[in-house]
Amino acid sequence: MKTIIVTGANGNLGLAVTKNLLSSGYQVIASVARESEKKDLDSFKNIDVQVVNLMQEEETYAFVQSNIKKYGKIDAALLLVGGFTAGNISVTSGADLHKQFSLNFETAYYVTRPLFQHMLKQDGGRLVYIGARPALVAESGHELLAYSLSKSLLFKLAEFLNAEAKGKNVTATVIVPSTLDTPVNRKSMPAADPQSWVKPEQLAEILEFIVSDKGEVLREAVLKVYNNS
Repeated sequence: MKTIIVTGANGNLGLAVTKNLLSSGYQVIASVARESEKKDLDSFKNIDVQVVNLMQEEETYAFVQSNIKKYGKIDAALLLVGGFTAGNISVTSGADLHKQFSLNFETAYYVTRPLFQHMLKQDGGRLVYIGARPALVAESGHELLAYSLSKSLLFKLAEFLNAEAKGKNVTATVIVPSTLDTPVNRKSMPAADPQSWVKPEQLAEILEFIVSDKGEVLREAVLKVYNNS
């Protein structure tokens, strides 16, 4: 049984991913930000729900190390925590940049740093990040400046990790979804057609494929999951 860390496991995407992994026979270590959020996940089997502030480096390091000690081997991490804000350079302050940087990059980096070393030692592991299309497309990214800049760092981080792990069975993959079909997005974009969006369950299937034995051959992948939006 593979052991997978899922951060942000109680979010719209996180719940879909967690349910998919559990139904596929994985052991899931699910991180949530608050004790009250554990109730969303505690009823499942083969899940270990833990409260951790991923924006705190020392706390996150302890979270990773304690689970390495507990389970012996961590096979993959799906790093789903993130946040969104709109605004171009005229309205984007340094505080806005720092908040998005912390939510979208540091939460992933703090898990990655100790876990990557663990995976190199065991000669195997999968790190999966959630990118964003505005980080790749300047025409839309300039109106979402802080968000897009913070997400763009995940692409570079994955490149650097893949270069360092060349020749080993350790890979970093970035998934780039378009609009996710969530209640929040439907409410904020009532005129849009959600049938053209990506359902969390569809993205969950792709994420499970990456960490499965079938995904072993993937290297340096950036997967654009846009549907028709």
